[in-house]
Amino acid sequence: MTGFNFKIKHKLPGTLARTGIITTPHGKIETPAFIVVGTKATVKALTVEQLKAVNTQAVLVNAYHLYLQPGHKVVEQAGGLAKFMNWQGPTFSDSGGFQVLSLGSGFKKVIDMVGDKHSLNVNQPKSQRKAFVDDEGVTFKSHLDGSKHRFTAELSMQIQHAIGADIMFAFDELTSLNDSYYYQVESLERTHKWALRCLSEIEKLRLNNLDRDYQALFGVIQGAQYQDLRKKAARFMAQQPFDGYGIGGAIEKSKLAEIIAWVNQELPETKPKHLLGISEPDDIFRAIENGVDTFDCVSPTRVGRNGSAYTYNGRKNISSSHYKYRFTSIVDNCLCYTCTNYTAAYLHHLLHAHELLANTLMSIHNEYFIIKLVDDIRNSINDQTFYDFKNRWLASYYEANTKYKRKNA
Repeated sequence: MTGFNFKIKHKLPGTLARTGIITTPHGKIETPAFIVVGTKATVKALTVEQLKAVNTQAVLVNAYHLYLQPGHKVVEQAGGLAKFMNWQGPTFSDSGGFQVLSLGSGFKKVIDMVGDKHSLNVNQPKSQRKAFVDDEGVTFKSHLDGSKHRFTAELSMQIQHAIGADIMFAFDELTSLNDSYYYQVESLERTHKWALRCLSEIEKLRLNNLDRDYQALFGVIQGAQYQDLRKKAARFMAQQPFDGYGIGGAIEKSKLAEIIAWVNQELPETKPKHLLGISEPDDIFRAIENGVDTFDCVSPTRVGRNGSAYTYNGRKNISSSHYKYRFTSIVDNCLCYTCTNYTAAYLHHLLHAHELLANTLMSIHNEYFIIKLVDDIRNSINDQTFYDFKNRWLASYYEANTKYKRKNA
């Protein structure tokens, strides 16, 4: 049986940033690392071979989605994720906590991050809700067919154990910024009780399956934007035998770095930290500088399918008329398969013709671009050039964004 380990290699003086190596049964992850999202055991529009070509180190799948389709037992009988999706590298699995309360509530993938949308909990009329939380778990309706289901801490562990992810996350309750402080307190207590139940359940599963490779379990830190709750959550999780930690919940972009710092000042330095759901370059720099080791987001492939490409001068809409006659690559000197072989004009054509190849080629470039950015950040920490690299890179990327310049002046 292969185990789990995290080793710190280099630290950036004056910050919480560091580089390291996470060792899993399916390989090593050099950190900081961007974890590509393959929600349903597939990264949309990309093959495993294409994932390898963009230097993907690990893939994150989702317990909620695989539970509904095709069913976690199918994945287990196939031999786990490695055999089922033909990805032999490290895997993460989301607990499904986000999805049962977002998709299950009918809000698709939009959660209140600014405080002006419907709350998922106390402020939303029950007649409009499709997910209901109690101390034992969450009852929800499938976004696929409206069928009724129930997730508990124990079921989330059983699903994640069955699909065979190397790194799993404890089941937690998602709140929104619209929820009151008092509800955040109540929710946090519930999440902590669920965390203990997750630990108990995974221990049973491990003992009953001693022939399986070790699956690490990360505790999830909630608490919205309240310093006392975030620190309380971090201190509680630090006292439990988790293998690492996930930082989740509703966070406004402007407070991202501050909240990560609150949490990581309380958590043990020797364990890895994962930030759930970010991929914008300025957020990446902030997260890494404040001690995040891994993070994930669907954004590179999603914005790619919608026609946007990451470049060193910001995100560009390739479907705009500006690119109709641009017979050069999206990004000069980019070594991704897309930029090496195709022009922006061709991609512009594919997007307007609604050709499926556009999804693949745009996604290849965007995943490569973000993964390379994080790789370059890791190298800059190792050789102590982080600040020069950060200032130069962000100045170029946000050059046309005067609002960003004013905010970061």
